[in-house]
Amino acid sequence: MNTAAERTDAKPAVTVIGLGEMGSALAGAFLDGGHPTTVWNRTPERADPLVARGADRSETVRDAVAASPLVVVSVKGNATARAVLEASGDALSGRSVLNLTDGTSAEARAVAEWVRGQGARYLHGQIMTIAPGIGAAETVVFYGGSDAVFRDFRPALALLGGRATLVSADAGVPALYGMAVHGTMWGALNGFLHGAALLSSEGIEMRRFLDDAGPSVAALLASFPVIADEIDRGEYATPYGALQHHLPSIEDLIRESGDRNIDVELPAYTLGLVNEAVQDGHAEDSYARLIEHFRKE
Repeated sequence: MNTAAERTDAKPAVTVIGLGEMGSALAGAFLDGGHPTTVWNRTPERADPLVARGADRSETVRDAVAASPLVVVSVKGNATARAVLEASGDALSGRSVLNLTDGTSAEARAVAEWVRGQGARYLHGQIMTIAPGIGAAETVVFYGGSDAVFRDFRPALALLGGRATLVSADAGVPALYGMAVHGTMWGALNGFLHGAALLSSEGIEMRRFLDDAGPSVAALLASFPVIADEIDRGEYATPYGALQHHLPSIEDLIRESGDRNIDVELPAYTLGLVNEAVQDGHAEDSYARLIEHFRKE
């Protein structure tokens, strides 16, 4: 059987290194999209289901990298990503590397610098979904690094998620985008669950709450662009909704939660943030002013 490197399909061959839950989903998407796909995993049997679907299995990282112009890496940690790529030796030269490994922005930049030093092009990606979401039209993937790689392999990247965006020439920025989304997610989820505990203590079903309060929740999301503009300008003075007017509501939430034996740590933290800003002379500023607390400059 011909290897992926020997095929003459119009669609470029792709190598996927790392066949965990996400890596297997990535390789499957390339196969479904008609790309000759070579796979490698430290535990070879992980490749069996993909080989049964038409993928080529490489015995070594070097052979896997040599098989395709686009090398996709999905492993645990950027130190592992670099170590695996190092094992390919000079086969990496002239290739395009797409690293979809999670980690910090500094780690992504370090891998990018090393890959470029080997004569290869580098693109970093941050996938904003779990494995079953790979390939969905609404799946978001943030990319950073080589614009040429993004353009050259754009149809292949579209197979991973319909909303692919090159956010920066800096390979570290996608990680920051992902962390910002996750931070917002966890904050919103924690607030929602605290509210759920409050309502359920009264026997109120959450679906009923969402039906009744849907417009209020939607309004919160709609306020993000306004907050973003204030942060970008560094101007927080506001004629309405000033920080001092948040205090009574937060205090009420704390007292109500305490009366119902519901944890008050989350609203108490918020109260501390607002009180600190008010005491520092920002009582008439918008909630966006609190970014100065998080910056710690």
